[in-house]
Amino acid sequence: MPTQTELSRPDRRIGMIGAGFMARTHSIAARLAGARLDAIAASTDASATRAATEYGYERALAADELIAARLPLVHVCTPNPSHVSYARAAIRAGAHVICEKPLATNAADALALAAEADEAGRPGAVPFVYRYHPMVREARARIAAGEAGAVLTVSGRYLQDWMLAAEDDNWRVGVDTGGPSRAFADIGSHLVDLVEFVSGDRISRLVATTRTVHPERGGHTVQTEDSVALAVELAGGGIGTLLVSQVAPGRKNGLVLEISGARETLCFEQEDPERLWVGRRGHSLLLRRDTDTLAPDAARLSKVPSGHAQGYQDAFNSFVDDAYAVVRGEHREGLPTFADGARAAVITDAVLASAASGSWVEVSGA
Repeated sequence: MPTQTELSRPDRRIGMIGAGFMARTHSIAARLAGARLDAIAASTDASATRAATEYGYERALAADELIAARLPLVHVCTPNPSHVSYARAAIRAGAHVICEKPLATNAADALALAAEADEAGRPGAVPFVYRYHPMVREARARIAAGEAGAVLTVSGRYLQDWMLAAEDDNWRVGVDTGGPSRAFADIGSHLVDLVEFVSGDRISRLVATTRTVHPERGGHTVQTEDSVALAVELAGGGIGTLLVSQVAPGRKNGLVLEISGARETLCFEQEDPERLWVGRRGHSLLLRRDTDTLAPDAARLSKVPSGHAQGYQDAFNSFVDDAYAVVRGEHREGLPTFADGARAAVITDAVLASAASGSWVEVSGA
């Protein structure tokens, strides 16, 4: 199979801890980036063996065996509370790590892990992959170049319906198995990452409210939120509103970000990722992905000819390709590192604190 790039280092082996949907997505991207799929670990020997056959790994191991194998790069795609322990163990064994979000289930652990990775010279990567849609990069470039003007307002939403019914259940629901935040940590983290990445600004304070629609799921009391609404202030003076829900009927992956500057508004919709709406007072434009007109950073992520749709897996492939390039010592613009994962955890903690107190909360500068 042709690859986007080949890892230049002699040892191209990777390990995968986890065997679910995200492990499959990572594995596809890793193969395209030229990795050798060496070993995979899962919660049971049977799951690891099944995943090794299905995803194309050479061997199935227990997680501690995989860490001890001292592979040069390890992907962590396990349930949330185990991210820190697996990522830290892999780093201490000498590996570079790509870790699923949330990086940790609280800000303190995420910040500590990011600091340790940075000190080890392996800053890691967290798959905030919506950064890798070319039209997201186009919006970012227009704001950075001053075309949109100073950011005045932001509005965004990330809506899904997979937890709509009371009988819908998942390991993420439990605090012990998923962490204290569900909807925001799972998908709201993507939204706030895009707000800060595209705008080039930071959320300085926020006020949030949460709602748990179903008090019980699967016979267990639900302690995590189904939806979150928040107002935000940016350090540069902009203000905004964000809505996150996993109980919005008919919405499958409705991530929308709209940023209004003093001269133009930019709107990106993840379910229609090939276009960017640009609104001006006298007229509006609908920009399609076209390498002849895109900013250079957007054009480099355009992997297929214009008019042929790119989607989620393409964005994920580009993210992993960039992560591997950075491991080789190259610079790749916009790669989300453990520092970005820690930033999302800081904002998640602020959301939970605000929802509990009913008041505005300052967001630290981490």
